[in-house]
Amino acid sequence: MATGLNVTEPETTCADENCPFHGTLGVRGQTLEGTVASTDMTKTVVVEREYDVYVPKYDRYMKRRSRVSAHHPPCLDLEEGEEVRIAETRPLSKTKSHVVVEIGGDD
Repeated sequence: MATGLNVTEPETTCADENCPFHGTLGVRGQTLEGTVASTDMTKTVVVEREYDVYVPKYDRYMKRRSRVSAHHPPCLDLEEGEEVRIAETRPLSKTKSHVVVEIGGDD
């Protein structure tokens, strides 16, 4: 199934209904890049992004981070610390509305 994104399809296949490559899940909206912070949950990873925010009072930037829960399709092998790209999708659960589409992001 075509995702509409400029990503490579994984070599392995899976029978997951919520896989953007081999299932019926469509992607829409924005894509984000971050680091996998946790793989403890089943079919879910936590992706952490770090960004800078300008503070006018001190005329400096400070670092902030956000954590996003994303669906982990079985056809992608992920470990903690890897850089990934996630894409927005319909809500899959109370906290998941993103899916991992690429390992490595833009190089």
